[in-house]
Amino acid sequence: MSYIATSERQLLLTAEISAVRSKPAFGETLCRIASAFGFKHITLMDAPSPDSLLLKPLLIETSLPTAYINQFDRARFMQLPLFSSGVSDSVLPRVWNLSDANCVFPLELQTLKYAFDMQVGIAIPCRSLDGTRLLFWMAGNRAPLGQMEVNELMMIMLHALEAYNQVSSTKGGDYPALSAREREVVRWTAQGKTSIEIGQILSLSDHTVNAYMTSAIKKLDCVNRTQLVAKAIRLKLIT
Repeated sequence: MSYIATSERQLLLTAEISAVRSKPAFGETLCRIASAFGFKHITLMDAPSPDSLLLKPLLIETSLPTAYINQFDRARFMQLPLFSSGVSDSVLPRVWNLSDANCVFPLELQTLKYAFDMQVGIAIPCRSLDGTRLLFWMAGNRAPLGQMEVNELMMIMLHALEAYNQVSSTKGGDYPALSAREREVVRWTAQGKTSIEIGQILSLSDHTVNAYMTSAIKKLDCVNRTQLVAKAIRLKLIT
C-alpha cells in the first residue's frame, strides 16, 4: 500500500475540506480522508455516554456496513465500560491494534472487527459548536499508526470538525417538521425496534410503519434509517 507524503497529504486534504459546502460533500470528503491514511471505514458520531445502549442512534456520518452496525448492537457492545465511560471522558485520541497483546477489546468484539477489516484504528474526540461531544474514528487493515500520523490526523480532523460545524449550522433549520406519528416511529427505531415490533406497540401494520419511516427519511433528506435516527437526535426532534 502506498501513502502520499505527509506534507502533501495534509495540504491536499485540508484544501478539499475547506471547499465542503454540503452534507453529501462532507461525507465524501471523510471517506477520502480515511482512504488517504489506508483506512477502510470512517465515522463521525455522538460520543457514547453511560446511558448509551446502541451504536446506531449515535451515528452522524459513517461508511460502516449495515451488517457491522447490526451485529455490534445485537451484542450490546456499546454498553461495555470502555465505550460508555472511557471514550466519552477522554480528551486524547485513542488508537487500537488487535494484534497488540494489551488490546482492551473483548474477544467477541475483536472477532467482529477482524471480520470487517478493522484490525487497526483511531478515535479522535472533539466538540461541536453547540458543545456536543463527538468522535471521529477510522479503522482498517493497515500497519499500526505512528505518532506522526496520529498528530497529522488530529490536525486534519480539526479542519473536518470546522466543516461539519459550518454544514450543520447552515442546514439545521431547512427541514420540514415531522408529524407526531413520524416522531414516534423514529423514536422507537432509535431504541432498536423493528417495523413489526413498532407496529405492535403503536397498533399499526408494519406497512404503515414503513410508510411513516419513508416519509421521515424524505423530510430530513436521509438515505436510510440509521442516518434518519442520527439526524433526528442531532436536530433534537427525538430524545
